[in-house]
Amino acid sequence: MELHKLDFANIVILRPDIAEVIVHDGIEMTQIMVDQYHDFLTRHLTAPFSLLINKLHSYTYDFSAQQSIANLDQIKAIAVVVYNEVSRASTDSLINTPREKQWNIEMFSGREMALEWLVAEHDEVIC
Repeated sequence: MELHKLDFANIVILRPDIAEVIVHDGIEMTQIMVDQYHDFLTRHLTAPFSLLINKLHSYTYDFSAQQSIANLDQIKAIAVVVYNEVSRASTDSLINTPREKQWNIEMFSGREMALEWLVAEHDEVIC
């Protein structure tokens, strides 16, 4: 495992093609942050890659970031770990925002179950 610290998040590379993302508490993700995030992912992960979003903290997105946060063609699957109803509701809202390309995304209440699904889904997608 390899930990990378961005100004707004920590990213742990779990495998060359899977990373865990933990956004810092109180952050409002902007398009500039999303661009930095996407740049990091494409430079440090082997495509196609999958993401474990660990919502340990409370954070928000501006409208532009909401529209583009997971719109990289290289992202094959996303597992989101939520710990409370507020986090679940905000994630559900983000998932159901109308967009051109639907995401391969699932929500979980525990990290282990999320990681198991993500690895199975990712490995199935690329085989």
